Amino acid sequence: MTTAPLSLEHIIKPSSINDGQPPVMFMFHGYGSNEEDLFSFAPELPDELCIISVRAPYRLEPFGHAWYAINFDAEQGKWSDDEQAKESREKIVSFIDEACATYGLDTTRVTLLGFSQGTILSYSVALSYPEKIKNVIALSGYINEGILGNDYQEKDHKKLQVYASHGQVDQVIPPEWAQRAPEILKKLGVNHVYEEFPVGHGVSPQNFYSFKKWLEDKI
Repeated sequence: MTTAPLSLEHIIKPSSINDGQPPVMFMFHGYGSNEEDLFSFAPELPDELCIISVRAPYRLEPFGHAWYAINFDAEQGKWSDDEQAKESREKIVSFIDEACATYGLDTTRVTLLGFSQGTILSYSVALSYPEKIKNVIALSGYINEGILGNDYQEKDHKKLQVYASHGQVDQVIPPEWAQRAPEILKKLGVNHVYEEFPVGHGVSPQNFYSFKKWLEDKI
């Protein structure tokens, strides 16, 4: 399948399904990475999925990309640009609609897979627009309530399903931040699984096989 010139740069692995509209997974990489990173998972994931790995819109020098700026200040410490994150949330929502229409994908079977900053955006999209998303695989990230849609609590989240995991010795995003997710998801009525693995800021083979098994039951 030829990659179409859409609003966000991306690479694509076509579905094995030739008739009808296949389910789709959108991948969102972490800060400073690119669309090639998570795409390495693609050959191991269910063949029926069309997999689209997306490049974040903001370029970092000398290389890499980001969904929003992370600034390091001597007085304030590390802080994130939430306004830029909200802009990226809307860019992703538009891109999902655009890609589904362009590639003929099933809009009722949309899965988001994120890592780190990509997870933060995946949560933001899914919790703000639960009518658009079926599944979320949230790796090594957390829910930033400051970048959710203003009316997200009024929406129906009961059809949304989340698999979340985190490293027990993650030094980039503290496990305590990720551990808040189950409580937030429970309040919203989201069907969810949360697991931790004895790793740092990364995805262990055990973690991969765990979310793969979860996904196979959900798509």
